[in-house]
Amino acid sequence: MKGCALITGASGAIGGATALRLAADGYAVAACYHQDATSIEKLAAKLAAQNAVFRCCRLDVTDAASVNALFEEIETRFAPVAVLVNNAGVAQQALLQETTDAEYDRLTGVNLKGAFLCCRAAVPGMVRRKRGAIINVSSMWGRSGASCEAVYSAAKAGVIGLTQALARELAPSGVRVNCVAPGAIDSRMNDHLTAEEKAALAAEIPLGRFGTPEEVAAAIAFLASEDASYITAQTLGIDGGMI
Repeated sequence: MKGCALITGASGAIGGATALRLAADGYAVAACYHQDATSIEKLAAKLAAQNAVFRCCRLDVTDAASVNALFEEIETRFAPVAVLVNNAGVAQQALLQETTDAEYDRLTGVNLKGAFLCCRAAVPGMVRRKRGAIINVSSMWGRSGASCEAVYSAAKAGVIGLTQALARELAPSGVRVNCVAPGAIDSRMNDHLTAEEKAALAAEIPLGRFGTPEEVAAAIAFLASEDASYITAQTLGIDGGMI
């Protein structure tokens, strides 16, 4: 066993696919979720069918005490955290002037603060062991900005900045930090789009289709692997050529 891969937002499509892929790659998996118990139960059944070593953990990534407690429990009672995937995220479409303070706090809290808190909890063990990989999940809108998604875009851009800075901070300790920036992926985050809107968006993508959660998971698994041992501070776009 390669140690633990802790994945936030594991009840979502990308998080679930990543949990299954990293389990297949030999990691013990800590699959973290916030509210969607139904989806995490389905993921647990799939992990069990793979004979994976795993735990499903409820976690509010915006709560520092909860994050610290979970990482301490995983490190001491399950397996050292070798890979951290900060995948938990929420999105919202709204004009900037119609975005409330509470909505701003939620978007920045889950998407950016959550990544910061989990990195802060994971780093001491990784530095002590002189190895580890952190993969943050941003978005193509963190690279280019999206109309009516200013706060989401800003939070995801912050994730890229966090990745680049932390990678340089941790490189002397042998810890790598990278980022993936998915585009239009076939997941629940795009369920608000109508069939016509999805078709129009797919027509704008050079590869002509939405990506799959498994394609994002494969990129995350690569960045976690020894094949990427000389790659850090990078943002890998997984968007079919859209950005």
